[in-house]
Order: sequence, then structure tokens, then C-alpha cells
Amino acid sequence: MGYISTINTVFSILFSIVGLFYAHFIIFALVGFFHKKKFKPAKEKHTYGIVVAARNEANVIGNLIKSIRQTNYPQDKLKIFVCAHNCTDNTYEVCSSLGVNVFKYDNENEKTKGYALKYLFSKIKENGLDEGIEGYHIFDADNILTSEYFNKMNDAFEATGEKNIITSFRNSKNFSSNIISGLYGIYFVLGCDFEMRGRTALGCSTRVSGTGYLINKDVVKDGWNYVTLTEDWELTADQIIANNKVVYCDEAEMFDEQPTDFKIMWRQRVRWSKGHLLVCNTRLKDLLNNLFTTKSRKQRKGSTYDLIANILPFCLILTALTVLQLILTLLAPAFTSMSFGAALLIWLKSFGMTCLTTAIGGFISAILVFIAEHKRIVGVSFGKKLLLILIWPLFLAIQFAIDVAALFQRNLAWKTIPHKDITSIEDINRIQSK
Repeated sequence: MGYISTINTVFSILFSIVGLFYAHFIIFALVGFFHKKKFKPAKEKHTYGIVVAARNEANVIGNLIKSIRQTNYPQDKLKIFVCAHNCTDNTYEVCSSLGVNVFKYDNENEKTKGYALKYLFSKIKENGLDEGIEGYHIFDADNILTSEYFNKMNDAFEATGEKNIITSFRNSKNFSSNIISGLYGIYFVLGCDFEMRGRTALGCSTRVSGTGYLINKDVVKDGWNYVTLTEDWELTADQIIANNKVVYCDEAEMFDEQPTDFKIMWRQRVRWSKGHLLVCNTRLKDLLNNLFTTKSRKQRKGSTYDLIANILPFCLILTALTVLQLILTLLAPAFTSMSFGAALLIWLKSFGMTCLTTAIGGFISAILVFIAEHKRIVGVSFGKKLLLILIWPLFLAIQFAIDVAALFQRNLAWKTIPHKDITSIEDINRIQSK
């Protein structure tokens, strides 16, 4: 076997090992595409707190509060709490005028969403406002909810023993605004349909994704303890380590505003990637211990394995292998009669085939998203859908550069993502009814 053949064989094996480690994602996708888990109607209407961390959200938070009050759920069972966190606008005044419990918190040294939630939960407890509350819904200020949202979440909460975290279907209220918001829309819907839905159907824990989820009151009995760049991943990891589950409720639909600017998109995704690396550094040891040494049930082992796969730096691993293969391939002239140009061409052909195969997979996944959710993704023209499908692989591919940037980023601070889309739930209902 020649030098180049040896290199290609070795790296084919290495890439196959990495691929096999993530092969269960294909199972989740197949199950999720064909199966939707529904929960039996709850026997009781449970009492919930609704928690919102808001920074300069005066433009949009009113629509969230109004959509909450328009849901078909007993309003005396819903208590709304807002933290106006380091605001320089009139978010506090808007919330006060709408009659919700709002607390002002200004601390330039504590800027993440997690710090706002930590402060808010402490004020709820301090003021005795937690009496009778059985769970807390956590939202971002730009969210809006369908009329059956709380009923469906309540069904899932009760059906799963009232102790698991429940997360919901995340749609985008500005899906059609531009290409970037549309790509984000595909990203979140794909995560719901081809990851979360399959995990829940198979009895595996899924993960919390930023907003639109329900926690049992016991999760915050000692306060909110997650204040890093990606508090949702920390929360997920700790729940799985504690042998609890995160369950997905497909029938509970909420809408989120997505970024429309490339610079903001890049900044946000670098923050997410840096947060994943921090969670990997702080939780990987406990997850491995949970996987190999504790006596948790097989389903919990599967959930632990899945989360390890999620928090490991997949893109960085593939990047490192690809660069190493390139270097070794370019060293071929030192060991063979092959020219540098010929060696480079061999690598480019192999890399090009890999990119083409991956791109085809990306095209297919985006097409399936629009097919599976044609009733929920509305107001997007056929031409724009086609354009989004064609660009979608690039949205995925850029993750490699983002992860590399995150790896070398130091002292990354959380920055406000401006929310300006004033779409209301009435607007969504009007579009969906056409």
C-alpha cells in the first residue's frame, strides 16, 4: 500500500469513527419525521409562574404579555414576572402599565440572561410570590404564543409526572423577513422535528433550547444557578446528570424573533459555541461518570451519551482531522515521486466529494422541513423557500469557522440582540388562516 493510500485509509477510518459516534442522530431524524408524540389531556389546570428576562425590550414585550393573556388557559393560574435587566429604555414602564410583576435590576457586571433569571427568582421568593406555583415557564421578551400553548404544555407536564422539563415547538415570527432570519427559522424547526421529536418518541431526554420551556418549581427551590453564556445547556446537563429528563411537546407552539443581520448572527453563534465549550469543560466529567459508573436506567444512559455527543466540539474535531490529513497529504513528495500539485489535487478531490455529499444532505433536510411543517411555516414564498434550501448548507458550513473563532475568543461578553419585530399573535393567526 502506497503512502497516499495509507493516509486515505487511516483518515477514512477516523472519519467513520466520528460519524458512527453521531449515527444515532439519523435515528432521531427518521423517527421524528414520521412520529409525533401527543399527550393525554390533563385532569388538572396547574398553576404556573411565567418568567421573562428583558433588556431594552419595550418594542416587543407587550405583544408577549398580550399573547399570554389571550391563551385559552385560566388566567388566575398564570402569574407573570419580568426582570427589566440593565435597561436604558422604558421596558419597566411598559410592563408596569400592563399590570405584571416587574423588577428592575441594574448591574453592569452581571449581563447574561442567567443573572437576570437569578435575580428574578430571588425576588419572587423574597416577596412570597411563589405560593401555589407548581412550575415556571421561561420565555424571551420577543416570544409570542398560540392560544393552546399552556393547555398543551400542561398536558405534557402532568403526563410526565410533573417533574420533568418540558420544551416546545419553536417557530419564527419573522421567517420571511430576509435570508438570515429564514435560515435561523429552518435551524430551529429542524431541531424540533428531527432531534427533539425523535428523542421524546424514543424515551430519550432532549435538550432545552434557550426559550419556551417549563421547569418544575423544585429546579429553582435553591434559586437559579445558571449564569454563563449558555445557561440552557448547563441546565440540560445538570438535569440529565440528576437522571431527570427534558421532554418535547410538539403541540405547544411559540414564535421567536430571529436576527436579520449577518454581524449579529455571527456574534450570537460564536457566543453559543463558546458556551458549548464551557459546558463541555465543566460537565463532561460528570456526564462520563453518569454514563459509565452510575446505575441509571438504559434510557438515561442513552440521554447521557446523546448529550455528550452534543457538547463535544464536533466541528473542531472534524477541522483538526481535515487539516492533519491535508498536511500529511502535502508531505507526499518527501516520500514518493508524486509532485506537490498532484498531492494537493488528490486532497481537493476527496474534500470536494465530502462537501458535495454533505451539501446534498443539507438540501434534503431543508426540503423535508418545509414539507413536514407546511402548515406551520406560512407567509414564505416558494421562491424564498427555494433560495433558503440552496443556501442552507452554507449556514451549516459556517459553523466550522464559528467554532474556531470561539475557541480562541477570550472574555466573550453577552451583548443585547435588538428586537424590533412587532408581529403580534393576531398577525400570525391572520397569516395562518389564509
